[in-house]
Amino acid sequence: MGDNRVVQANRSDQPRERPLKTLERVLSKAGLGSRTDARKWIGAGRVKVNGKLVQTPDHWVDLERDRVTLDDRPVKAARKVYLLLYKPKGYLTTYKDPDGRATIYDLIPDLGRWVVPVGRLDLDTSGLLLLTSDTQFAERVTNPDYKIPKTYLVKCSTRLTEEQIDQLREGVALSDGPTQPAAVQRIRDSAKYTFIEITIREGRNRQVRRMIEAVGSKALKLVRTRIGEISIGDLPIGKHRELTPAEIRSLTPRRSSHER
Repeated sequence: MGDNRVVQANRSDQPRERPLKTLERVLSKAGLGSRTDARKWIGAGRVKVNGKLVQTPDHWVDLERDRVTLDDRPVKAARKVYLLLYKPKGYLTTYKDPDGRATIYDLIPDLGRWVVPVGRLDLDTSGLLLLTSDTQFAERVTNPDYKIPKTYLVKCSTRLTEEQIDQLREGVALSDGPTQPAAVQRIRDSAKYTFIEITIREGRNRQVRRMIEAVGSKALKLVRTRIGEISIGDLPIGKHRELTPAEIRSLTPRRSSHER
């Protein structure tokens, strides 16, 4: 269930909208846990609305009038959190893994707030990963309409020719359609490998790896170094920091009129 709205009259007799949310969304948006966690708490009888026990996750709550408690403690909207994590290789971008493998949440155990990843990095990819308690921010950043650039360093399994690099720049054919042009720079060549920097504005599954394979090579190492204007900088691997207000603003651009 999503948001709903009711119209009320204010003191000037002009109608205004008052937001309603389901009980599970009230808990999750307060940064207390995921919606799955919220449903468990509600089902376990730990949640009350206006002093009355409610065990229905889809129960509608009026955010301006209703008092929600968890374990008899008031549920209040918490400060929104925006994090940059340097994800190491070998960590899953998920909350829990049924096979018990390490996840990104093992790297932020004492955060005290529920955050969600903004997009994903696969198991074998390291680098810049954003996490936030602001789901609207996450949706904007991952929305392809905004075309936010993402930059990666790639160690290719072979030495790439200029023709292969030009193919990446122009776009290559993948199983789900041709890619958009990419910015590609040759960083250096070793005896066996080429190291490149590639910037894309799409967000397809394993896109960079698939693009490298489309030109006859493979990505032996893949590190995301930048999203928009935000760089991973000198942040140690496995560590995280909060985004600055300027960084947050830089990732909430307006779409141009022809893209709306």
